[in-house]
Amino acid sequence: MTEVAILHEAEVELWEAVAYYEERSPGLGLDFETEIERSLGAVAEHPERWPQRADGTRRYLAHRFPYLVIYAYEDDHVWVLAIAHCKKRPRYWRSRIRNHSSPDGSP
Repeated sequence: MTEVAILHEAEVELWEAVAYYEERSPGLGLDFETEIERSLGAVAEHPERWPQRADGTRRYLAHRFPYLVIYAYEDDHVWVLAIAHCKKRPRYWRSRIRNHSSPDGSP
């Protein structure tokens, strides 16, 4: 299984979404967290399964929730750049592409 590192900004997005769903319906936030964990597991198992885009990223569409796990796969390592809602602020995370050499975004 490939090692997965989640950038700080992506982790913040995850927990904000968990809180949002939990507020809407108790237990739904936990369901979302579980789905994202499952998504990360799928990416870790087969990081090259999803096509590489022109910007070097790959995207995994979560089931049941309108979220993408946006990641880069380099040197046998997965860098999760964003946990992004499919319809909000497209490509807001693009500046993170260059800053993924470590989980906290530092070079």
